Amino acid sequence: MKEYVENEIAKGGLQGFVTQVLIPTEKVYQIRNGKKISKERSFYPGYVLVEATLAGEVAHILRNIPNVIGFLGDTKGGDPVPLRQNEVNRILGKVDELADTGEELNIPFVVGETIKVIDGPFNGFNGTIEIINEEKKKLQVMVKIFGRKTPLELSFLQVEKE
Repeated sequence: MKEYVENEIAKGGLQGFVTQVLIPTEKVYQIRNGKKISKERSFYPGYVLVEATLAGEVAHILRNIPNVIGFLGDTKGGDPVPLRQNEVNRILGKVDELADTGEELNIPFVVGETIKVIDGPFNGFNGTIEIINEEKKKLQVMVKIFGRKTPLELSFLQVEKE
């Protein structure tokens, strides 16, 4: 999607009006088959952030790019409403912070939430979170094995939200 927007900007000669096209992403780590893999996941799936001066036909050209449905705004099909500077700083700050650290993200889990085990001997089992240890990035999960509830201690990376 980002490429579509950038190509249309180049074709239309709008480089002077559109200064930045961004899809904010975060790195997510998981364990698959005993190996730690990282994937990029969009913060706001389906949204592209565009920094632009909407003079003349710029908004019309952006709206008519393939796969663009419209702009976020007060009314459907209306004029786009710009993000406040503090919102932009927060989004860009989070992107920069994640790029700099390259560390695992704290995956927010909630006690009582149902999860699916994706690694280890209990791969494929579903369970309910009983205890969360943020420090060690571990969960105590109750899994039903042979009809009996059994507590397991699993890493954040060994489970995914249901």
